[in-house]
Amino acid sequence: MNTIQKLTRIAVIATMMLGLGACAGMSRQGQNTAIGAGAGAIGGAVLTNGSGLGTIGGAAVGGVIGHEVSKPNRK
Repeated sequence: MNTIQKLTRIAVIATMMLGLGACAGMSRQGQNTAIGAGAGAIGGAVLTNGSGLGTIGGAAVGGVIGHEVSKPNRK
């Protein structure tokens, strides 16, 4: 593995750790929305071979699903 790949990997891990730390003050629904958007972005990127549109679409769909799953029950 070359130096650029190692630095990129370290930068991605550091960014993820900082991003997860930012979720500490969020509501449960906000956390689930952020997690859903992240998972959707990864899924969209994988399914579309790294297409930007696929990544953004996946993030949007994942965010909506994460938001709706944790919605409080209203009677």
